[in-house]
Amino acid sequence: MEQQGAYDLVLLNGRVMDPETGRDMVAHVGITDGKIVAIEPERLAGKEVIDAAGLVIAPGFIDLHMHGQTIPSMRMQAFDGVTTALELEAGNLPIGLAYEVAAREGRPLNFGFSASWALARMSLLENVQLDGTYRVALANLGGPQWGKLTTPERSQQVLALVEQGVQEGAIGIGILLGYGPQTNREEYYALAQLAARYHVPTFTHVRWGNFKEPGSSYEGVAEVVAAAVATGAHMHVCHVNSTSLRHMDQVLDVIGRAQRQGLKITTEMYPYGAGCTVLGAHFAAPEALPQLGIEATDIFHVSTGRWIASAEELAQVRAQHPADLGIFYFLDENKPEERVLLEHALTFPDTAIATDALPFSVDGTPLEGDVWPLPENALGHPRASGTYARVLGKYVREQGIISLMEALRRASLVPAQILEEAAPQMKYKGRVQVGADADIIVFDPETIMDRATYEQPCLTSVGMHNVLVNGEFVIKQQSLVREALPGRPVRGPKRPPQHV
Repeated sequence: MEQQGAYDLVLLNGRVMDPETGRDMVAHVGITDGKIVAIEPERLAGKEVIDAAGLVIAPGFIDLHMHGQTIPSMRMQAFDGVTTALELEAGNLPIGLAYEVAAREGRPLNFGFSASWALARMSLLENVQLDGTYRVALANLGGPQWGKLTTPERSQQVLALVEQGVQEGAIGIGILLGYGPQTNREEYYALAQLAARYHVPTFTHVRWGNFKEPGSSYEGVAEVVAAAVATGAHMHVCHVNSTSLRHMDQVLDVIGRAQRQGLKITTEMYPYGAGCTVLGAHFAAPEALPQLGIEATDIFHVSTGRWIASAEELAQVRAQHPADLGIFYFLDENKPEERVLLEHALTFPDTAIATDALPFSVDGTPLEGDVWPLPENALGHPRASGTYARVLGKYVREQGIISLMEALRRASLVPAQILEEAAPQMKYKGRVQVGADADIIVFDPETIMDRATYEQPCLTSVGMHNVLVNGEFVIKQQSLVREALPGRPVRGPKRPPQHV
């Protein structure tokens, strides 16, 4: 035991819940130099003491799928219990520059990136200038050339750029295949081979996520499984809820059977029936919507704050403003037969919880910089504000669909374990144990709840009393610590070339 007063911070009397060991007990937690250094049943003393009586002390949540890599978006996520927010589906390039930009600006939460296949293609096929920010991918997802079939020679150049990103320490390979479904199949297989060589995961938005064949959700996930079989790579299926839709049961059955065969396939979900992406996406074309089981009038135009009125209007917006965001109402959460599909994804073994959060925007421009509170006219998707509190409040406390410990495991330990081989520092996150990073949340299990709605997406979650990132308060006594920017990079090691 350390001498009295030696701890930087002590959390007293909290219900300590650690999903890896199963510890669930009232104890006192001592924190020094950004690390958990004591968990004891006897009272501890420290330079600062917070009474957590009646509250849960748990590992901070790790979001594998967070596009809103901005200070204001991360602040919103802190109220939802997130301590690490990673851009792994779209990724970034150049990797060194991406980390440099984030570190220079400062981040409230830990941050990190995969190597972006889409940005490699945009750079080579559309001459897009890469600057290490998320804005480039968002602005060019609807571009006409990057998502098409290309020559084998050009494809090799794409792979070389991605490989360079992996060598520079990317956490994995981000593959927005659903935005470029006509791209080279052999190129996707080569990406899986690349991931296997460097022992990093791929994070795939599957090629097809349609309600009907051809191009069904089954075809999309089958391609991922085939690559895993042939290469042995760790293949992660992004947001299984919004790329499976009404095929949820079948897709989850495929993933489950593949896992039981020993394949390294993981997945994630967010607890909403609507998704959000650019209106210029391939699958958002008016003629493609019947394959998704929706119509143009099921799309909310985020940039204008109103619903799309017709297929003709959608076509016009896509032509003039392809980077504008839309909310797509795929599943009706008020219908029991559709709500049960989301519940199946949530209860599917080892599914991580992730948000797919895009940055909040005003008049179509993403919010950046030292902004707080968010302007009243800021727009976005409620998953950017309330994903985790929604799970804890609605699906744990109110409905009892999963236990509190299991929900904590899906939000912290599971994503940490998905990344541990590629980023060994993740072995110290997603846990409340001596020696772990002090990425800790303190919340009230009786009041934790999301408030954000599709109509009011900028309402913070409630019930999150304290959020520590590397031992520093980002949320303290339910209020934002505005000057706090303690986020650190989550990054793989520099990797030498790995030849076939």
